[in-house]
Amino acid sequence: MTRNLVWAKPNIDSYQKNILSGHSSFTLWLTGLSGSGKSTLAQELEVKLYDMGVHTVILDGDNLRHGLCRDLDFSEYGRLENIRRVGEVSKLFVDSGIVTLVSLISPYREARDEVRNLFDDESFIEVFVKCGIDTCIKRDPKGLYQKVKKEGLRGFTGIDSPYEEPFNPEIVIDTEISTIEECVVTIIDYLKSHERLNVISKS
Repeated sequence: MTRNLVWAKPNIDSYQKNILSGHSSFTLWLTGLSGSGKSTLAQELEVKLYDMGVHTVILDGDNLRHGLCRDLDFSEYGRLENIRRVGEVSKLFVDSGIVTLVSLISPYREARDEVRNLFDDESFIEVFVKCGIDTCIKRDPKGLYQKVKKEGLRGFTGIDSPYEEPFNPEIVIDTEISTIEECVVTIIDYLKSHERLNVISKS
């Protein structure tokens, strides 16, 4: 299928774009159950990074299903393809010098690992937003768990469809015991300690 395609190599590489941005680019992939706090965390983290002069974009799972992934259902194939597409888009942003915040349930471990393989070791950071299903059900910010209960929806992650926790994520955030503000600090501290927010000089 790809034998007649030739990869167009850019004249300006990702490192040069990092120099223009003034900082490294990477993907923070926030994975966890619905209601665990992924979207809220991504939004608050973006504000903090913006204040630090970091160029960011958020790829939110629900938002993407209104556009890029609106043709996909919630079957296993649909979810796998959703993860694949978001991974490819996040790679494009990182190659363009942008810190990419992905907020996506992404329930399948192997699919997340395939996305990781798109990046070098320093450009993909998996963040497990940990929260028990009982707490997620109590929060239910989008009313989805109530919908499952009242309408008998099938294939809902964490209820009758599996969520596979990461084995070795770079960061674990437990939103049952930590505030969003504390979670943001934890992530920023990790990024600083791993020199991901170092200023890149143009000279």
